Amino acid sequence: MASKESRLTITPSNEITRIEFLDRNILEEASIQQIGDEIGQVIDQATTPKILISFANVEHLSSAALGTLITVNNKIRAKGGQLRLSNIDPQIYEVFVITKLNKLFQIHENADQAMQSFR
Repeated sequence: MASKESRLTITPSNEITRIEFLDRNILEEASIQQIGDEIGQVIDQATTPKILISFANVEHLSSAALGTLITVNNKIRAKGGQLRLSNIDPQIYEVFVITKLNKLFQIHENADQAMQSFR
């Protein structure tokens, strides 16, 4: 039984799970669905999830991907957890500002700053 290749790098450390995208462009519906499912599994396995999602490799993000991020955020909050985003490309960050999602998410310039913010 072959499973789909992961679209993410998931690195658990202490109580914080760090997630990075393997794709530079997160545009296809199937990929976005798979990413949502993979992050959902991480959330389901944690009692109180603390998740950092790094966008270090990402150049393009679709509106559907933003929708998935909102869903992920809601699932994490429902379990009393915390979500941090980091390393967002300035052009992508512009979309977060326009859609006011920069007010919904805690966004940090880099992963180290984001990791510190959990404490």
